[in-house]
Amino acid sequence: MEPIQIPESILNEMIEHALEGYPNEVCGLIAGRDLNDPRVLRMTNTDPSPVSYRMDPREQLIVEKEMRKNGERILAIYHSHPDSEAFPSAKDAREAYQWNWGAPYIIIGKVKDSPSVRAFYIEEGHVTEVPLETL
Repeated sequence: MEPIQIPESILNEMIEHALEGYPNEVCGLIAGRDLNDPRVLRMTNTDPSPVSYRMDPREQLIVEKEMRKNGERILAIYHSHPDSEAFPSAKDAREAYQWNWGAPYIIIGKVKDSPSVRAFYIEEGHVTEVPLETL
């Protein structure tokens, strides 16, 4: 599987978001026409918890309309695991269908202890790790 390439500035912005939201999980989207012009869209976690996230559906609808207007698409979905490994939990795998736009999931793990960032495709509960490279 081809690596997912992401600008270092985008990676740093996701980590910063995770640090600001600690000890709870944060969530968001990476949007753009392609990876030459991505942007981070921080989303509100309506289930503030250190082990769970749920994107605000109203906010999500607004963002999706804005993206369509700008000719953008979802390039990746991200969230944090504040104190655990950057690997999808059973809940992440089970609920991924709600957010599956064919985009990879990026997870920022162990936020305070030297964050690790990994990428996955999750389809029908099956998790496949994808190499993540920074540009």
